[in-house]
Formats: sequence, C-alpha cells, structure tokens
Amino acid sequence: EETKLHNFIGGQFVAPKNGKYLDNFNPSTGKVYGQLPDSSSEDMAEAIASAKANFKKWSKTPTAERSRILNKIADLVEERLEEFAQAESRDQGKPITTARTVDIPRVVSNFRFFAGAVLHHEERSTTMDDQAVNYTVRQPVGVAGLISPWNLPLYLLTWKIAPALAVGCTVVCKPSEFTPATAHMLCSVLNQAGLPAGVCNMVFGLGSSVGRALVQHPDVPLISFTGGTATAEFIIKDSAPQYKKLYLELGGKNPNIIFDDADLDECVPTTVRSSFSNQGEICLCGSRIFVHEKIYEKFLERFVEATKKLIVGDPKDPKTTMGALVSKIHLEKVMSYVTMAKEEGRRILHGGDAPHVPDELREGYWLNPTIVADVPFDCKFQQEEIFGPVVGVTKFSTEEEVIEMANSVKYGLAASLWTSDVKRAHRVSREIESGTVWVNCWMMRDLRMPFGGVKHSGVGRASGEASIDFYTEQKTICIKL
Repeated sequence: EETKLHNFIGGQFVAPKNGKYLDNFNPSTGKVYGQLPDSSSEDMAEAIASAKANFKKWSKTPTAERSRILNKIADLVEERLEEFAQAESRDQGKPITTARTVDIPRVVSNFRFFAGAVLHHEERSTTMDDQAVNYTVRQPVGVAGLISPWNLPLYLLTWKIAPALAVGCTVVCKPSEFTPATAHMLCSVLNQAGLPAGVCNMVFGLGSSVGRALVQHPDVPLISFTGGTATAEFIIKDSAPQYKKLYLELGGKNPNIIFDDADLDECVPTTVRSSFSNQGEICLCGSRIFVHEKIYEKFLERFVEATKKLIVGDPKDPKTTMGALVSKIHLEKVMSYVTMAKEEGRRILHGGDAPHVPDELREGYWLNPTIVADVPFDCKFQQEEIFGPVVGVTKFSTEEEVIEMANSVKYGLAASLWTSDVKRAHRVSREIESGTVWVNCWMMRDLRMPFGGVKHSGVGRASGEASIDFYTEQKTICIKL
C-alpha cells in the first residue's frame, strides 16, 4: 500500500502548493512504495514565515517547559520505537536490528540529552576589581535551517532539532528526499507532545529547490547541514552574502590503523563493524585499513573469514546484518569504484558482487561486503569517499609512514587505531588529522564531547556545549559598580 506524505507547516500537514510529488523507493525491492512532496520555494517560504512568527514566544518560553516538552517527545518516540524502527529500515534499506538498537534509541537519547543539558548550562561572570561586573547571557539565534542526510535519517535530524528547540530557536527542516518517512512520523509526535504549532516545520523535496531556498532565505540566520562535501560548497556560496552561522558535517575517508601489537580478537570483529555497519553508509566508517606488515596476511585472513559471516539480505529479517544500499544511483556510484579496482587488477578478497536474495528482492540495490587488498594509499580508490560496503587495505612498515598515509586525503572526520602501547596511542592520536580518534574501539560516542571534522570533512562542532553555543549568540553585559 502506497503512502503519500505531506509537509508539516504551522502544526498542520499540508500538501505542496504545486501539487507535485516524488516517488519514494524501498531500497530492498527497488519498487515505489510511497510519495513525498516535490515542494517549491513557496512551500519553504511559508514554513520559514511560520517559524519566524512563533520564534519570539518560543524563545521566551521558560527553559524548564522547553525541557519538559523535549522529554515528552523522547517518551513518545520510545513508546513507538518498533514502529519507527520498521519505517526507518524499510525507507533506508538498513537491517531492522540496526534501526531497533542504534537509530531510534539514539533519537530518544538526543531529545533526553538536550532536555537535560539546557537545564544545567552555566554562563560566565568576571569582576574588574571594584570597577565593574561582567557576565554573559545566551540568546537563541532565530529560525534554524536544518538539512539532514539519508544514511541515519532521524538519528541525525534530531541531533539538530533537539538542541535548537532546547535553547529556544524555531526550526525549518529539510530531510533527505531519499528517506522522508520517519521525519514525517515525528511531526505527529511533536503535536502530541504539546510542542506549539510553527516551532518545528518540515518541508520535503529536492535540495536544488527547497534546500537552496532555505539556505538563501534572509529570515534564516543559521544553517546546520550534514551531507556531501560538494553540496556544502553550494551552501557556503549561497549563504555567504548574508553571513550566516554554518555547521557543516561532511564526508569522510577514515583511516583504521592496525599496529602489530593490536589485540586481533577485539580488532577484527570491530573492524568488520566499522567497515560494513549500515552497509558502510556511515560517515564514520573506516574505509581505509592500514595494517602493519608483520601481521598483514594474518589480519587479512581473519578479517575475510569474519566478513563472510555477515548475512546480507532482507532488512526485515532480524538475522540480517547488512541490508540494501539506499538508492539505485548510489549503488551505481559505489559499483564504479569496485569496477575500477577490478580493472586495475587489485586483489579482491571478498565481495564485489550482489548477494543471492529472494525473487521479490531481486530489483533491490544490493552489494556484498567488499574487501580490496594491496591498495596503494595514494590511488583514487583510497583517496575518494565511496560511502558503501567497500574497504581498501594497505600495508605499512613504520609509524611515521602510516601517519603520512592516513593524513594524505582531503578529509579528516574520524580515525581508529589499534595498539597495546599507551604512549603510541597518545602520540599517534595527536598526529592524525581528524576530529575524532578512537583507540582500540569504534563509534563509542559520548554526547558531551565535541564532534565534527577538519579539512574537507566540515566546519564547526556539535555536542552538549558546542551545540548550545552554535544555536545561540553569546552577549557580554558589563555593569559599572
């Protein structure tokens, strides 16, 4: 049964003004299962006007009341966790188990975390001998434009919505056109939780039309974007004339560095996860694996063996550990790198082909987890973001050499390194050019800690303090004594 989604503006579900819709595909079947608005700049302008009209009242709402509403949203999502998880799995292609245990629980955590953080935030005060007292206050920036990606749809959208609402901003969201389902479901939760109409608005459609309209609009002083580096370039250019605050969380080509003293019993299964979780469609996945020459073949043997145990197939099956890629166009992009590796004569140890799936899933966007060995660190395959279940493995000899290899890309989002040497762990972590370094682990996220990228992986940081800073302006008040 096909579902038709609507925009959410001023607390109401409304059809796009132009009456146009886009098809929404189920990645595991390749078939259309619903429609979403193909909205225009007129729809976006209406949503922004609604957010602007409701900003003053929401920004003056007591912090404790905003916190209470955020906690209520968290409770309601948690009550419907299974429903949200099934929708996310169907819409994105990820295994239902991933949606149940990672995506939707994190949505709940996002709201609860900022509901608490905003109550415990402290500001600064200084005295100038007996001359004056200075103190700072924070005021919400205004209407926040939030643009979210298709890989962790509601997880990443609510990582923006929660802090923005907590500090008193109103928001206009533009979710990815590939994965609109759970964002649409959230809207009814917002109403049920008692969020005032117009405080949070959703406009569905293409980035080139509604995304751009949001970025260029003079009544939106702030944009938070998670997505591709090429799109971010347009956002920077389009927002430049109005000097908007920007948070950009972009691509990654993350190194996973494995020294010869690594504990392979922990390293191998974690590397399988960091390579192929969510079909490799996580900006934090470790797609470049650097292994010390002493353990190179041993690691490869164990890594391939562990990867073969992954179950690629129907996302609805709880046993499935890897689902379908998000879209046909994305599968084609990922496959182009696999084809390139084959044409260059690389050693493909596993994958590079589609799995056997039931007839009803044959038209889906499938690729087996793919391991390519002996890849030069400076070739296109190891330099460009692939964003799929494809990893390249490279041998290294010395610490200095692997640091140079790891830092050779234009990206710098995250890195992992595996070693039993504590001094080396600290030393190498400092040398790696990335926003986050995980030592002997992957994807352990403390929401209190700043998150973001360096180089082409982004601008700005998000976390408890950093997000409160981003969605507010800090003002210094000086009182003469």
